Order: sequence, then structure tokens, then C-alpha cells
Amino acid sequence: MRRLPLLLILLLTLGTTTYAATALHVQNAWVQEAPPGATVLAAYLVIANPGAQPQTLVSVSSPDFAAVEIHTSQIVNGMASMTQLKDLTIPAKGQQVFAPGGAHLMLLQPKRALHAGDPVRLRLQFKGAAALDVTAKVKRASSDTHHHH
Repeated sequence: MRRLPLLLILLLTLGTTTYAATALHVQNAWVQEAPPGATVLAAYLVIANPGAQPQTLVSVSSPDFAAVEIHTSQIVNGMASMTQLKDLTIPAKGQQVFAPGGAHLMLLQPKRALHAGDPVRLRLQFKGAAALDVTAKVKRASSDTHHHH
């Protein structure tokens, strides 16, 4: 009778792995360091959706900021204009890239001074799904973000 608990454990572990596979993954989350006293910071990240269903990001919050808004930048008639989005859909088996010059998270009214290397907690709320907690690192914009030193 020693086998039963082991089998149960295996089943339970398998269960959680399958569930995680349908969940969203966040990669390369970072916040651009702003000059002291700045009231707005921008966060960038990649949300990958390996699942078969599109997922909709409905809101973002952070304990370090008064509010977080989802913005996208578009070039209209040669001028960059920012639009606030109510929500943002990550396509099935696709990804949404938040990057300078494109979509980004607008972090409003930081509650403390943030410096390069500081962690910023973000909670991404998806429609009909569990919220995703992400920790973004504050980085200086001047350093190259593509290469790891």
C-alpha cells in the first residue's frame, strides 16, 4: 500500500503543471528610471500567451504607485501620440510586447523614490483569470537593454 500516496503526489504535480502551461508568462519586465521627483514612470514587459484562448489584460496595479494605466504609442501624421487603453488582448499562442515607442504601462505618482536595481511589484489582472504578480527591475534607460553584462 506504499504506492498510493506517491501516485497521488504525481497526479497532483501533473495537475499543476498542466494548469501552468495555459497561464500567461511575463518576461523582461523593467521600469525605466526617471529623474528624482518625476511623477510618471514607464514600465515595459513581454506578456506571452501559450494558451489556445486569447487573454485580456483589464487592469494593472502596483503598491508603489497611485495608479497604473495601459498606454500605446502610435505615430499619427508623423507625430507620436499616446492613447490610454481600457484593456489589451494578448492573442492565443501569441505575445504582447511593451517596449519604448510602443505599448507601455504608465506608472503614476510613485510613493517612494525608485532607483536602478529597485524592484517594482506589478499586479496584472486578466479578464476571467487569476491576477499575475510580476516584479520589474528599475533600469537606467541609457544602458543597453538588449545585452546582459
